[in-house]
Amino acid sequence: MKQQKPKVRRIDPLEPLKMEIAAELGLLEQIHSNGWHSLSAKDAGRIGGLMTQRRRKDG
Repeated sequence: MKQQKPKVRRIDPLEPLKMEIAAELGLLEQIHSNGWHSLSAKDAGRIGGLMTQRRRKDG
């Protein structure tokens, strides 16, 4: 019998920023209860756009 490799979860360095923006937009409860896949494309795009803006401003 072949042993399965343990799944390694990569830690995204932008995860805290993503969570902060989601909280500001009022989406954090939805994400915690249903996961990231439950967001609409519009909401996911808004989070991504704001992340990009902040990274450019800070970087």
